[in-house]
Amino acid sequence: MLRMLKNNQTLCGKTTAKDYIVLDFLGGGGQGEVYKVSMDKQSFALKYYHYAQATPDQLATLENLIRIGQPSSNFLWPMEIVLNNHLQGFGYVMPLRSPNFKNLVDLMKRRISPSFRAIATACIELPHHFYQLHAKGLCYRDISFGNVFFDPVSGNTLICDNDNVTVDGQSVAGVLGTPRFMAPEIVRSEALPSIQTDLFSLAILLFYLLMVHHPLEGEKETKIRCFDLPAMNKIYGFEPIFIFDPNNSTNRPVGKHQQNANIYWSIYPDFVKELFVKAFTDGIKDPAHGRVRETEWRACMAKLRDSILYCNHCGNENFFDESKVDADGNLNYCWHCKKSIQVPPKIRIEKNLVMLNHDTVLYPHHVSKQKNYDFSESVAAINQHPTEKNIWGLKNLSSTKWVVTVPDGSVADVLPGQSTKISKGKSIHFGNLSGTVE
Repeated sequence: MLRMLKNNQTLCGKTTAKDYIVLDFLGGGGQGEVYKVSMDKQSFALKYYHYAQATPDQLATLENLIRIGQPSSNFLWPMEIVLNNHLQGFGYVMPLRSPNFKNLVDLMKRRISPSFRAIATACIELPHHFYQLHAKGLCYRDISFGNVFFDPVSGNTLICDNDNVTVDGQSVAGVLGTPRFMAPEIVRSEALPSIQTDLFSLAILLFYLLMVHHPLEGEKETKIRCFDLPAMNKIYGFEPIFIFDPNNSTNRPVGKHQQNANIYWSIYPDFVKELFVKAFTDGIKDPAHGRVRETEWRACMAKLRDSILYCNHCGNENFFDESKVDADGNLNYCWHCKKSIQVPPKIRIEKNLVMLNHDTVLYPHHVSKQKNYDFSESVAAINQHPTEKNIWGLKNLSSTKWVVTVPDGSVADVLPGQSTKISKGKSIHFGNLSGTVE
């Protein structure tokens, strides 16, 4: 392969005049090539543009993004422009992605098998990150598979290819998006990328993560013999119909290659389905008012993560849905082994219901009105009694004293590092919010 840059070649930082040494070629695309480089014994990623893409507009965009700064550390954001004395054009350096982060294509092709918890965590983080971007008045323009990476163990996410980000409403040129992810109004050439179109692309990304399928590819897609540009424009732009539209059944998933949609749709709770219905019905008909906001997705996916419980027969993850609980208090059936699931104790904190499984951990957003969804700091965790294995407690991992009230009215303090036994009807005041065990 003919590469623009060679190993051990040196490039110069435009602002710092620091030397960046090329270590390895990482990949290439339509805009340019990406390399691993080092500077002052630290490793970074470098994207160097093809000559035709190294335009004054692109340079101005990069300079503006560097000046604005990254919305959060989860964006592999441009840090500095670099120049090569022996090659026309320019590039930029950004943080290097850790190898434990995988492309979402790996999920679609089943090269990785993350847990439902990891998927739900990714579905919380992505809306949160894009909310931070949009709050700065910026539009991503090209939300898609290729620009998002996640850790299949933790669910942590990274967003790359940020050099196409622009100030919302100020750009009339540049990337329009990736086919299958673009909002219908962009496909129809009725609008340019904006925060509103980002919201539609985000909904598609989340649907892919949960359902492993596209929300508009159903029976109508199977009837198309040649899936060329006119066919794609019809499915994604001029006649978009959600595959699970409750008022239009003409585009339901059919056939073996669309079975993922039906299988996964049946697994998730109704509150998740309702938000997707809104995103791909109202969100298509009324882009200005019908799109699901990032904060709505965040709250929904946090609720989904909290609803995870384990089948007591096969051990697989399932989701608690109050509408599917039988008269004995058991979940109707496990999606995997089809047996009735014994529901564990749960704690209700205001409107939030958290399953108290053997591995449940509570985080700041559970016990505070501030919803930052930071999973790096835990405030409580389930633990087992050291000698009486059938007794489980909730351990205080915070720096704040809890106050516990039991049904008979007696009150006790739970200091940091102490545990309180899990029992039905017990109320725990965490400092800001209170929860009751059910």
